[in-house]
Amino acid sequence: MIDLGLVAGEASGDLLGAHFIAALKRVQPDLRAAGIAGPRLVERGVEAIYPSEKLAINGYVEVLRHLPELLWIRSRITRYFLRARPRVFVGIDAPDFNFTLEAKLKRAGIPTVHFVSPSIWAWRPERIHRIRQAVSHMLVVFPFEEKIYQDAGIPVSYVGHPLADVVPLEPDKAAACSELGLASGPVIALLPGSRLSEVTRHARLMLDAAVRIRQHHQDAQFVLPAASEAAARLVRQAMQGLQLPLHILNGRSHAALAACDVALVASGTATLEAALFKKPMVITYRVPALTAYLMRKKALLPWIGLPNILARDFVVPERVQEAATPENLANDALAWLDDAPRRDAVIGTFRAMHLNLRQNASARIAEALAPYLERGA
Repeated sequence: MIDLGLVAGEASGDLLGAHFIAALKRVQPDLRAAGIAGPRLVERGVEAIYPSEKLAINGYVEVLRHLPELLWIRSRITRYFLRARPRVFVGIDAPDFNFTLEAKLKRAGIPTVHFVSPSIWAWRPERIHRIRQAVSHMLVVFPFEEKIYQDAGIPVSYVGHPLADVVPLEPDKAAACSELGLASGPVIALLPGSRLSEVTRHARLMLDAAVRIRQHHQDAQFVLPAASEAAARLVRQAMQGLQLPLHILNGRSHAALAACDVALVASGTATLEAALFKKPMVITYRVPALTAYLMRKKALLPWIGLPNILARDFVVPERVQEAATPENLANDALAWLDDAPRRDAVIGTFRAMHLNLRQNASARIAEALAPYLERGA
C-alpha cells in the first residue's frame, strides 16, 4: 500500500512536487509515494511508475500525435492506483491528463487533491465543471484564484508559490557570475523551454536574436540552461554556423537567472522564475498555426506571460507567433539594457510580486494534505 499517489506533468511539476514531498516527509518521514514522477521527485523517494517526461506535450496538434501512448499510460496508471488505493492522490499540473484520472479515483472513494489550478481565468473557463467532478480539494498558487473556486463550491486553499520560497529576495548576481565563470559585461539568459518541442521552436530564434544583441554589445555573454542532454543536443544543432560566446548549462536555470541582466524566456513557469529573480525579460512563444488559432479563440486575457497576468499589465514585452522574430527579441532586450530607470521600475514590481507569493507554500500544502494522510484515516 502507498500513502500518496501522484502524477507530475513535466519538469515544472516535478520541481513543484519535490518541494511539497520534502515538507510532507519532515512531518511523516516514512511517507510512501508513487506515480508519474521526474528526477527531483525520485530523489525525494517517490517511486516512478512512469517518468514525467512522457506527459511533456503541449498544444492540440502535438497531443493528437501522442494520444495513443497518453491514453495507454493513463489507463495503466489508473488501474495501478485503483489497486494500490493511496490515502490521497495529488495531481500536479497536467490538467487534461489528471482530471480524467482524478474523476475515476474520486468516484472510487479515493480523495483527490489538485495542485496548481489550470488557467481557467485565461482561457477555457468551462473546465470549472469538470474540475468540480474530479477534485476533492484544489491548491492554488496565485491569490486571485481562491475566489474562483469558492464561488464554484470547490474546496480550495491558497498556498502561495513554492518557487517564491526558494528564490532569494535579493539574488546574488556576482556570486552567480563567478559560479558560471562569466566575465564582466552584459549577461543575457536564453530560456527556450523545457520540452524538446519548445527547444526546437525557440532555440534558433533566441540564438539569432543573441547575434543581433552582440552587434550592439560586443562584450555580451549568453547562458542557456538546458533541461536535459537531449535539449542540449538540439541547442548545439541550432548553434551551427553561429559564432557566439554561449554557455550551455546542464540545468542550473536559477544560476543563469541570478547571473543575467536580461532574459529571453519562453512563456511558462520560467517567466515567473525570471520575475522572482527580478530580471527584465522578453517573453516569447511559438506553436503550430492551428494550435495558435484555437487558443486565440478561447483566450480571455490579453497577456500570456505570468508576470504580466499577475501585474494585470504589459510590464514586460510579449512576442508571440508572427511577432516572435529575432529582430523583435533583440530590440526588446536592447531596450532593457539601455534604460536603467525602466529596469529599476520593473524590479520594484517583481519584488512586490515576490513578497505576495511567498507564503511558505510547502508547509501550507503539507497542512492541507495532513487530514488525508493521518494514520487510520
